Amino acid sequence: MRKGEVLDHLAADRESRLALARVLDKAEYARSRNAPAHSQFLSDGERALARQALAAAGVSRYRFWGGYPEAERQVCLFLPDWADEDDPTAGEEPLAAVEAVPPREAELSHRDYLGALMGLGLSRDNLGDLLTGPEGCQAVCLRGVLPTLLSQWSQAGRYPLRVREIPLDALRPERRGGTLRRETFQSLRFDAVAAAGFRLSRARAAALIAGGQVQLNHLPCVKPDRLLEPGDSLTARGYGKCVLVRVTGESRKGRIQAELERYE
Repeated sequence: MRKGEVLDHLAADRESRLALARVLDKAEYARSRNAPAHSQFLSDGERALARQALAAAGVSRYRFWGGYPEAERQVCLFLPDWADEDDPTAGEEPLAAVEAVPPREAELSHRDYLGALMGLGLSRDNLGDLLTGPEGCQAVCLRGVLPTLLSQWSQAGRYPLRVREIPLDALRPERRGGTLRRETFQSLRFDAVAAAGFRLSRARAAALIAGGQVQLNHLPCVKPDRLLEPGDSLTARGYGKCVLVRVTGESRKGRIQAELERYE
């Protein structure tokens, strides 16, 4: 399938079309020059679309990488023929990380750090995850913008920052634990699982799905009767995310017993 056909088929809006076009351009660059290439940072939804676009374009030698396992924001790495598939960066690490430490009395949030970075004129797709905590913020970035962070990121909110480069293996991601609940279902329909996961009425969940406001595995799905499987994730703006973790059995009344994990 040609690039234009892929974009017409998958991109629902201008922003998605632009992100997918960049991914496909990098894939073509890697193929034509037999050299490593990488996209800018992609969200979960953009990665899901990128997988579909690359499959349609016949591209298979790629990996996603965000600086550490389970990163939320990741780049797409395209591997040349000579690269070892066990090496996710093909020997050329495109990412870097910095640590920003404020004064001890500072009370800064993820939004404060991100706002300060946006104030430097950086676009969000140049930045990966921001790992924040009481000790400060660790930020993953494209290596090309590392000099900007080291020389210009001197403040967040009203507090000064001490910024230094750190190796990627010094990142300290904290797993965001979800709330695990056991539910029973007549069937694992999309609307039934969404209603249980987000604590909505079945009618409200079906309306949100039909209106395109609930994503299934980070992709739009407007079919309330779609049957789900363990591992499927549901995301709804304003409600968070839930995952159908596993099916645990059947109740005495023949209903499906399952576990859902909810993330606010």
